Amino acid sequence: MSAETCDVLIIGGGHNGLVCAAYLAGAGLGVTVLERREVVGGAAVTEEFYPGFRNSVASYTVSLLNPKVIRDLNLPAYGLRIVERRMANFLPTADGRYLCSGEGRTRSEVAKFSAADAGRLDAYGARLEAIADVLRSLVLETPPNVVQGGWSEALPELLRARRVGSRISKLDMSLRRELLRLFATSAGEYLDGWFESDPIKAVYGFDGIVGNYASPYSPGSAYVLLHHCFGEVNGKKGAWGHAIGGMGAITQAMAKSAAARGAVIRVGCGVRQVLIERGRAVGAVTQAGETIRASAVVSNLNPKLLYLQLIDAAELPRDFLERIAQWRCGSGTFRMNVALSELPDFTCLPGRTVADHHTGGIILAPTLGYMEQAYFDARTYGWSRQPIVELLIPSTLDDSLAPPGKHVASLFCQHVAPQLPNGESWDAHRETVADLMIDTVNRHAPNFKAAVLGRQIMSPLDLERTFGLIGGDILHGALQLDQMFSARPMLGHGNYRGPLPGLYMCGAGTHPGGGVTGAPGHNAAREIIADFRRRRLRRAG
Repeated sequence: MSAETCDVLIIGGGHNGLVCAAYLAGAGLGVTVLERREVVGGAAVTEEFYPGFRNSVASYTVSLLNPKVIRDLNLPAYGLRIVERRMANFLPTADGRYLCSGEGRTRSEVAKFSAADAGRLDAYGARLEAIADVLRSLVLETPPNVVQGGWSEALPELLRARRVGSRISKLDMSLRRELLRLFATSAGEYLDGWFESDPIKAVYGFDGIVGNYASPYSPGSAYVLLHHCFGEVNGKKGAWGHAIGGMGAITQAMAKSAAARGAVIRVGCGVRQVLIERGRAVGAVTQAGETIRASAVVSNLNPKLLYLQLIDAAELPRDFLERIAQWRCGSGTFRMNVALSELPDFTCLPGRTVADHHTGGIILAPTLGYMEQAYFDARTYGWSRQPIVELLIPSTLDDSLAPPGKHVASLFCQHVAPQLPNGESWDAHRETVADLMIDTVNRHAPNFKAAVLGRQIMSPLDLERTFGLIGGDILHGALQLDQMFSARPMLGHGNYRGPLPGLYMCGAGTHPGGGVTGAPGHNAAREIIADFRRRRLRRAG
């Protein structure tokens, strides 16, 4: 098979594109992956950002990576090793105290603030886990697709819907009501109904605004909280971990697995246009002008990038284009990586020697009200006057990332405006906001600012330019009810198939959404393989 023709052409070498490629190549199909950057992995990459210091550039922690994908692609054989954090989260409080969470410690820590809340933790966890288990079982399922046509098209989707319904029916009535509440209400309202003390609500509520440009009291944010409960590390549900070597170790292992199965991966090869002939996707034209033909074209891009930039509008239905233009993106994320001469010494929990709290997710946002005000500020001014920062120090778990005695830290900052007010550019304000983020950490750990040797800054605009994350949107589109499950990215196309024959989608803009899961790539590959077997697609050459 020549380099100019293949069975499947995948646009975008992010983690879902690589997963899709590995499954398709494993099924015997000829697969070519085109990646615009000089390294595969999309937003899940590890790079040196300061001499001697390496870190995960954008995505930064492991939990949602699907265990089936890890097994099927045999990622440990290609170098993947994931270690669990010694502590889940560490939250300094406004009054100089702190809350630590994690296995074996959450109850006693919460009891410092509220005995009643400590007594409710088990019930809260059991209820959320029962719901998460049912939804977790749908992660690797293709959603029922809303179709037009006769019984031959509708019957398979009805059967699929029945399977989904049977899983939800396993929940008792109380849990079904709880599920409906989680889809409709806010994280703040949900947590206020369970707990009385601010610190535990802040620890749990942070998951409701991660990658979600919204107040914790915005309707629908409770589901975002639930979405982050789906994960596990090394068989332990709800745990968070670190990939030795950073997030790039995950995607490098995926690339090696795909290549071992026969997939061709080309870097430095951006796509200018998806080639459409007689209403069918038949290949792509690269930025260099090369034409590559394929029986199936698969996009790992944000749906807006695919349909509004790579396909001639005349080839797409008008209604489809109008709806894609309204696809809501922009998660309000500001990412930084810093090289440190020493560990942060927190006022509320002193020490510059590695301790458990240095290995966890350090949440600098003490209350839900603080998070809500941060959102209001961002909407008004462009960024929060008192921002939300999650600090991770992966070098406490992985000494390959920094020189001996030194450390690297990830700052995952929420609630900056994807687009600044009054037409201002992030290029003009990047450094100012970066200084604010450093100062925010420094208020809790007064040695932090002086310990910074170097920093890498990724504003929403930088994330868009570098990784194609429109508006800095790490999820490829908001996780809201009209952009989820069968409606992701749109009713009628929730089954990974685009509006043109031969065109497919495998990115986070499809079910089940964002995070380094591999699930969209897994599911899309299954549908593409099925179409080849049904002869809806024919092998090239």
